[in-house]
Amino acid sequence: MIDIKKIREDFDATAAQLARRGVEKERVQKAKDLDEKRRSLIAETETLKAKRNAASKEIGQIAKQGGDIAAAKEEMRKIGDRIAEIDRELATVEHDLRETLLMIPNLPAPEIPTGEDSSANVVVRKVGEWKDPAYPIPDHMTIGEKLGIFDFPRGVKLTGTGFPIILGQGAKLQRALIQYMLDLHCNTQGYTEMLPPFIVNSDSMTGTGQLPKFAEDLYHCEIDDFWLIPTAEVPVTNYYRDDIFDGVKLPKITPENPVKLTAYTPCFRREAGSAGKMTRGMLRVHQFDKVEMVNFVHPDTSFQQLETLVKEAEAVLTGLGLHFRVLQLCSGDMGFSAAKCYDLELWAPGEQQWLEVSSCSCFTDYQARRLNCRFKDADGKTKLVHTLNGSGVALPRLMVALLEQHLNEDGSVTIPEVLRPYMGGKEKLEPVK
Repeated sequence: MIDIKKIREDFDATAAQLARRGVEKERVQKAKDLDEKRRSLIAETETLKAKRNAASKEIGQIAKQGGDIAAAKEEMRKIGDRIAEIDRELATVEHDLRETLLMIPNLPAPEIPTGEDSSANVVVRKVGEWKDPAYPIPDHMTIGEKLGIFDFPRGVKLTGTGFPIILGQGAKLQRALIQYMLDLHCNTQGYTEMLPPFIVNSDSMTGTGQLPKFAEDLYHCEIDDFWLIPTAEVPVTNYYRDDIFDGVKLPKITPENPVKLTAYTPCFRREAGSAGKMTRGMLRVHQFDKVEMVNFVHPDTSFQQLETLVKEAEAVLTGLGLHFRVLQLCSGDMGFSAAKCYDLELWAPGEQQWLEVSSCSCFTDYQARRLNCRFKDADGKTKLVHTLNGSGVALPRLMVALLEQHLNEDGSVTIPEVLRPYMGGKEKLEPVK
């Protein structure tokens, strides 16, 4: 949630920044009007309470002198009635203000490109090389069929479209990828592993910005008001909701020392409105595995830490020997809560397209304000932390690109060296005979 002070004290500049994200000025104006109404009501009730206190003392003095207190009591009753009326009105205004602010995205960082959609994204760099081999590369579905590792029809039978089944050596490869990523993050990059719940409450979804904006894209258990997580970002970031990093009960956050957590979870997304958009095979599914990285950082170094986070996600892909590119997203293509975001996209030669496998974002204090997540600075003052997250990485499209980039002419797929210890030393996925 953005700071209402920015709207109150610098309305034009804030509205202009939000316009880069497609936010209408009227919505920002609504938040400003509600804030002004809220402050006006608070000022009025404080004045009335002061009058009531003065009237109470006056009644006491009149009573001591044996005077008639009826008129004074009637005046105090009217004041009390108005205070009660204001309290009811204030509750409604505060609710409306919060709901309005919850639907306003984060302010974009000044340096990111302005644009309405992905066409304005900027390629920052390409990593690795790709040369088409002399033999044709089919798509991942054809490769997987020959390897015997996918069963899409039975996934439809068990659940529905978008719930694939991965079998045999494919399932083992999936586990190897997850273990490789967790070991890399924890043993080399300084992360602490967490195994969180895969189902969370509405407060958690609101804290990281999924609610109320994206309710239709989520799986909701209405009886318990629980939600299947769309990403481990939700439970991992909410782990410190309503907490203070004080260096006593919780770690101390300094510019040099962020708190870094990683987690593997399955993820669940309804992908409402995405029918027909890259839905073949593993390209867009409703249940998938992902390893997530979450950082809680000092505000002075959050954008610098984002660059580090991107490199940590890149290390997953370079270790696998894959060709990929890094994009800086424009203002209109970023996630709702992000102030700055990079995507990592793998080249899938069989699909002849780039596939997003990681999105690394800095949220500044946007999530922390919703979460009430704070830290003690060097002067002992309590401030909001900055949060970051990045996929390290999502498995379905990683599997697609790995199969297609490492395909051999005989239909086998070379297993990257870093995965072989997790695959019992196996060097290739072999076609089923």
